[in-house]
Amino acid sequence: MAESMKGLKRTHRCAEVTKAEIGSTVTLMGWVQKSRNKGGIVFVDLRDRSGIMQIIFENGDIDAEGFEKAGKLRSEFVIAVTGHVEARSGAVNENLATGEIEIRANSLRVLSESETPPFPIEENSKTREEVRLKYRYLDLRRPDLQKNLILRSKVAVLVRQFLADEGFLEIETPILNKSTPEGARDYLVPSRIHPGSFYALPQSPQIFKQLLMCSGYDRYFQIAKCFRDEDLRADRQPEFTQIDMELSFVDVDDVIDVNERLLAYLFKLCLNEEVSLPIQRMTWQDAMDYYGSDKPDLRFDMKIQDVSELVKDCGFGVFTGAIENGGMVRGLCAKGLGDVSSKKMKHIEKTAKDYGAKGLAYIQLKSDGTVKCPFSKFMSEEELQALIQAMGGETGDLLVFAADKFKVVCDVLGALRLKFAEELNLLDKSEYRFVWITEFPLLEWSEEENRYTAMHHPFTMPMEEDLDMIDSEPGKVRAKAYDIVLNGTEIGGGSVRIHQNDIQEKMFECLGISKEQAQEKFGFLLEAFKYGVPPHAGLAYGLDRLVMLMTKEDTIRDVIAFPKVKDASCLLTDAPNTVDDKQLEELCLEIEIPEKE
Repeated sequence: MAESMKGLKRTHRCAEVTKAEIGSTVTLMGWVQKSRNKGGIVFVDLRDRSGIMQIIFENGDIDAEGFEKAGKLRSEFVIAVTGHVEARSGAVNENLATGEIEIRANSLRVLSESETPPFPIEENSKTREEVRLKYRYLDLRRPDLQKNLILRSKVAVLVRQFLADEGFLEIETPILNKSTPEGARDYLVPSRIHPGSFYALPQSPQIFKQLLMCSGYDRYFQIAKCFRDEDLRADRQPEFTQIDMELSFVDVDDVIDVNERLLAYLFKLCLNEEVSLPIQRMTWQDAMDYYGSDKPDLRFDMKIQDVSELVKDCGFGVFTGAIENGGMVRGLCAKGLGDVSSKKMKHIEKTAKDYGAKGLAYIQLKSDGTVKCPFSKFMSEEELQALIQAMGGETGDLLVFAADKFKVVCDVLGALRLKFAEELNLLDKSEYRFVWITEFPLLEWSEEENRYTAMHHPFTMPMEEDLDMIDSEPGKVRAKAYDIVLNGTEIGGGSVRIHQNDIQEKMFECLGISKEQAQEKFGFLLEAFKYGVPPHAGLAYGLDRLVMLMTKEDTIRDVIAFPKVKDASCLLTDAPNTVDDKQLEELCLEIEIPEKE
């Protein structure tokens, strides 16, 4: 039966007790990790969020009733223990921070009993994630998840401290907003007071933070909850957290400077890792040309090479046809993969096709000196050798080629580059490699909508030197936009915003947004811009992604307390669920679920 803790006060968390306290009396409270009853002595590992402490209950040190209770302790019982700190009588446990000491108990209270949990509370759990998420309150007791959430809390505290010291003001923006469907799908909230009308949950605080710049607040930040109704993956959730900021009277270099110092500050204080400043910068064009991705992983060196000029007149129609159709031929040299099996080669070809390739041309320079090249019969020996030489191919290497339009070639070779890095164990998890990607295209063509869309959003400033191309060659206009990438994952992005009316109107024109549509969607922002708007720029980090990389986890679910699963549902609470008819009536809503085909 559970006892009261009346009259007791915890003096330390378990792992806060050190050798310096030997001889003193402490009171600890926590969960029983495990209990070993040896007859006249009971050993208990007591766990709280700080770590584990070994407790010894021995007849004579504790009264008979207390010793009897100690003998009945089971995993996950919540207990309070008072006792003396001693040096370990047995062998030192080097795996524990408290491995040199133990507590000899003289009193015990069982504050709460526990049923047998559905899975062991232990690090690196092998239990299926679905089960752990159903019992997330138990899963969150695991020391590895607790370390992740403690680090996340530390990051949030340090961000606030750093930005406050840099003159930023923390200001909250609304959660119930107007829907402006220009990016991902909005989550909609029906209004009871305004039947038939809906609020939208924010995809980001973008418009409000720009309004705050109009209001003269100069430097704003917020650790903001955001929502996007989109398909999930390892680093995406329907609700997520941004470290959001906006600055006035700045340009690209100013935003990059304060954020580089923020990252260096976080990594030093949280991980004792030095971030070398300034962080490398790379243009979007170079990132795509050399790495096939606008979020390149630079922990390994395997650059894409353009061989279009070399093969444009060769006898291989796949190469020459792609070039004649306005495409290109580019390749990768994977050092040491020349002896891959035919089965493995088929997997590599499948990856290429999954990313849009019609097929994959390759050359295997096997370690026994033989060469396997399915397209060699279409090229002369001289042409083939020139191609191998241009790619830097040597015995033991695998050369792969993609021949198509720019986007397909980038997608295919970018994906294969990462696949080869995994095969060759080139991804060092202990390394943190940052890069800024700059000068993104302002616009991208949407085949689906048959118009240009904003690569970032409609308020992104074009580079001044490209403004004269906005009418004649809009696809070539570069933006004052920048992403910060860590180990091949985008952790943040932002841009300088348009603050001149004529450029904003031109931007809307390029996007096919009429003055009436612009007024309907963004009227309150455009109205605000009539009353003196400063030049301004901003950036937002995905806090979940950042902490995921800092903790070396593979999914953001391991750094979020209560995450959703792939279908955006919560296994713990069964959300989303149905609601009462009365609630629907109040909202003037009628639900009609289409029959499944």
